[in-house]
Amino acid sequence: MKCSYSALMTDFYELTMMQGFLERDPDRQAVFDMFFRRHPFGGGYAVFAGLDPLLDALENFSFIDSDIEYIRSLNYFSDRFIDYLRDFRFRGEIHSVSEGTVVFPNEPLMRVKGTLLETQIIEPLLLNFINFQTLIATKSARVCGVAGDASVMEFGLRRAQGTDGAISAARASFIGGVKATSNVLAGKEYGIPVKGTMAHSWVMSFDSERAAFEAFADMYPDDCILLADTYDTLMSGVPNALKVFAKLKAAGRRNYGIRLDSGDLSFLSREARRVFDKEGFTEAKIIASNDLDEWIIEQLSREGASIDAYGVGTRLVTADRDPSLTGVYKLAAKEENGSFSSVMKITNNPEKMSNPGIKNVYRFYGEDGMMLADLVLLEDSMEEVEGLIAEKKPIRLNHPSIEYSYKTLENYAGAKLLLRKVMENGKRTEPKTELKSIQAHAMQELSALHGTYKRFLNPHIYKVSLSNNLKKLKMSVIKDHMS
Repeated sequence: MKCSYSALMTDFYELTMMQGFLERDPDRQAVFDMFFRRHPFGGGYAVFAGLDPLLDALENFSFIDSDIEYIRSLNYFSDRFIDYLRDFRFRGEIHSVSEGTVVFPNEPLMRVKGTLLETQIIEPLLLNFINFQTLIATKSARVCGVAGDASVMEFGLRRAQGTDGAISAARASFIGGVKATSNVLAGKEYGIPVKGTMAHSWVMSFDSERAAFEAFADMYPDDCILLADTYDTLMSGVPNALKVFAKLKAAGRRNYGIRLDSGDLSFLSREARRVFDKEGFTEAKIIASNDLDEWIIEQLSREGASIDAYGVGTRLVTADRDPSLTGVYKLAAKEENGSFSSVMKITNNPEKMSNPGIKNVYRFYGEDGMMLADLVLLEDSMEEVEGLIAEKKPIRLNHPSIEYSYKTLENYAGAKLLLRKVMENGKRTEPKTELKSIQAHAMQELSALHGTYKRFLNPHIYKVSLSNNLKKLKMSVIKDHMS
């Protein structure tokens, strides 16, 4: 959404740390990684989203006078720190995967470099944008993927968590594959096609269902979708719709249909289809809504439901079954004596360990263009790996946490570097990408991911491995800590 965000969009402890960094060494540099720990919805992939609005927010990230006065009123911060905040701007550098890219746990999706002060304070804002939109884009991709040839529209405004959540969800849903939204503001802001039919109140406001249908058809003869379940779908809604279709067809119109919003969608859609075809209205469309998600749509498809499009709302925009992405933001390197030293989170739970150092990710592809595996590597060992890739030599893929475990990748066709610079000195390095282009990138990415990673139950686990140098560094940091 086109608006600026106050720098108060942060957690209180970020300010307390920021004051401490100012007192100790305000120019000290640091590098943070953003990554997530597990796939949402028990799936096998995620779709990265939220980058563009995040960059908008960071370019305008500042404390206005009322923010400063509020911070002063807390009686917790020094005059020096408060004066510092008056002119504060984010001047850091960001490398990121592109929006719409298919991503996996424990690989860096974003790398933020700058002073400790500026890289620390943006943590909540960054995670808020990326976690939510990546979650919804992933849910959308799952819904659209199982819908097959049927199109999916996002109808979630009225059930989203807040108005800002509704806008963000509409944007992320479009990246994941929906064709349109009911949210008019999202249509204006992001150029998403807007669609809608009618509510039951339209039908109930007339003396009869047929009168309501005819009035709607008179107003919108070229886009006439009639809500057929206000009273009795098969005994009233479908017969009345047929009468309206006959008039529209006689007038040369062809874009009409019904929406089913209750009842047994599988049975009702097949019965409606049978009647429409029998009466010669094979072009009539059937749209279904009513608390749909990827699991219900999969079941409807399996039963042979005759549905041309789905309206999916509540369970899409609220990320039903898994309401948050496990995205985190961890320090990976810090400046010491003029150079960077690598750091990592070390914990008794190996799944929560981070990877040290300044890193990037190579993605390898097979001859068929399908994704094979990702390799996380240190930036200072890029040349060595690039040499191996250029000569198509075997690549060792080290297990991220088991020291002795590895596989060797052979017979790959090529590789692509995932993290690229998107912000420098607090400004974008390239123009914004249109949302349609981001969606197209997401569709291309999903088409390059084998179906075994997309199944809902027990999906195949995509390999995200460490390079030799990164694995060696990680083990060295752990051993130094333990000694």
